[in-house]
Amino acid sequence: MSAPAIIFDLDGTLVDTAPDLLDSLNHCLGTIGMEPVAHEDINRIVGFGSRVMIERAFALRQRHLAPDQLDALQALFLEHYTDNVPGRSKLFPGAIEAVQRFASAGYIPAICTNKLEGMALSLLEALGVAGHFKTICGGDTFPMRKPDPGHLLRTIAMAGADPERAVMVGDSRTDIDTAKAAGIPVIAVDFGYTDHHVSTFEPSRIISGFDELTVAVAENLIAETAS
Repeated sequence: MSAPAIIFDLDGTLVDTAPDLLDSLNHCLGTIGMEPVAHEDINRIVGFGSRVMIERAFALRQRHLAPDQLDALQALFLEHYTDNVPGRSKLFPGAIEAVQRFASAGYIPAICTNKLEGMALSLLEALGVAGHFKTICGGDTFPMRKPDPGHLLRTIAMAGADPERAVMVGDSRTDIDTAKAAGIPVIAVDFGYTDHHVSTFEPSRIISGFDELTVAVAENLIAETAS
């Protein structure tokens, strides 16, 4: 029998990356003289990767964005972000302790993020925690990405874990919709990046800190889903 799994989103769930995402976004926007995006707007534009961040920034300003311009701006975004990893990004309090808690209980920890795989790995390595995860799958690891359930299911498969004994931890509608579509219980943190409170999207459970993410909670949710 395969081991159970706990699959984490990255930005806004395990790591507070908002300051660096915003810095890189505003860097690329600044090259075309566009007004910077304020920190209070970050929750309205994150969750689907750098291209969508740029698209949403243009939408906020009601500006037209041509495909070739998007490509050029994304290249600038990725260059700036990569050159400054880990920047001001920090693990949320108790995040790695929670990962270790589940690993000690026999769970396989893995990452399923829409951030590009190489960028996710670089960030986790820079923070000194990449080794805690069996698999780190990004938005370019497979032909699909969240909210397609295949992204999550393939992450679980790559980790060598049992999808019927898996739980997802995320911070946004994207994560919640992905897990629901995959038939996997999802625990939502309420301190991440979303323009609506996570309760709106009806996750299996909501936590306000990683001290609330216990093995017993995961086991109960897995059992409830199976029944």
